[in-house]
Amino acid sequence: MKELPPWLKVLYPFETASFASSEGQLSYIDEGAGPAVVMFHGNPTWSFFYRDLILQMRTGHRCLALDHLGCGLSDKPQRAGYHLSGHVDRAVAWIQSLSLNEFHLVVHDWGGAIGFGVAAKLRDQVKGITILNTAAFPFPSIPREIALCRIPLIGSLLVRGANAFVEAANRKTTVRPLSEAVAAGYRWPYDSWRNRVAVHAFVKDVPMRPAHRSWNCLRDIEESLPFWNDKPVQIIWGMQDWCFHHGILAEWKRRLPQARVHPFEDASHYLLEDAGEKITPLIKRFLSSR
Repeated sequence: MKELPPWLKVLYPFETASFASSEGQLSYIDEGAGPAVVMFHGNPTWSFFYRDLILQMRTGHRCLALDHLGCGLSDKPQRAGYHLSGHVDRAVAWIQSLSLNEFHLVVHDWGGAIGFGVAAKLRDQVKGITILNTAAFPFPSIPREIALCRIPLIGSLLVRGANAFVEAANRKTTVRPLSEAVAAGYRWPYDSWRNRVAVHAFVKDVPMRPAHRSWNCLRDIEESLPFWNDKPVQIIWGMQDWCFHHGILAEWKRRLPQARVHPFEDASHYLLEDAGEKITPLIKRFLSSR
C-alpha cells in the first residue's frame, strides 16, 4: 500500500485497515463507534467519496467504507475476479470478518449492485439502505461516452492509457466544479496503466445482454429487490446526473414505492460533493429514526 502524500492526508485523515481477500488485500476505513454504517463506492471513485460523510458521522456511528479490489488503496492485481459476483463475494467475506450483528448500507454507483448483492446474502443483518444515484437492475442503454470505453483496444487506450474515465468523471459528475485538491484525490490511486485495471474492468462489466458474464448475477440481485419494499430504504438523488438519470430514479420508485425519495436539483452524480452538507443530515436522521 502506497503512503499517502501529506496533502491527501488532510482530505482523507484516516488510519486504514486491511482485509485479506482471496485475491488480494482490501483497504477499508473503520472509524467511530456505535451502530455500523457500511458504505460501498462505485467507479471510478474509492472510499475517498465518503470522506466528509464519515467525518460527520463517526461521532455516534461506526463508519466502514471499503475500497473494492483494484480501487483506492486496495491491491490491484492484473488478473483477478473483476466482475460483479467477485466484488459481492469479497464484500460479504469482509463484512463477515467484522462480526457485525447488524448494519446500515449506503451505496453509490456500482456500489448499488454490489451492496444489494451483499444485502441479498446478509439480509437479516441489513437494517436499512440509503441509495445514492445507482442501479441494481439492468437498464436498456448506457451513455455514448461509456459505450466508447467498452470498445476493445480503444477502451484500453482511453481508460488505462489516457486515464480518460477518471478525468471525465472529475469534470462531468458535479454541478459545482471540484477543487484541484479534491480532483487530485479522486485521481491519486489511478496513476498508471496497471493501477487503472479495475476502472476499465468495471466499465466492461456492465451487463447489457444475457450472454454477459455478470448478467445472471445482476438478475439475481434484481429479483431480491422486492424483499426491501417494506424495509427502511431512502433514495437520495442528484437530479443533474447524466448517467444515472431520471429514468433510473423512476425505476427505483416503481420497484420500491415505499422508499422515501429526496431529490436534489442542484446536484449531479457525485452528489456528496455538490450537496453533502444537506445530505449528511438526511442520512443521520434516517439512521436515528431506525
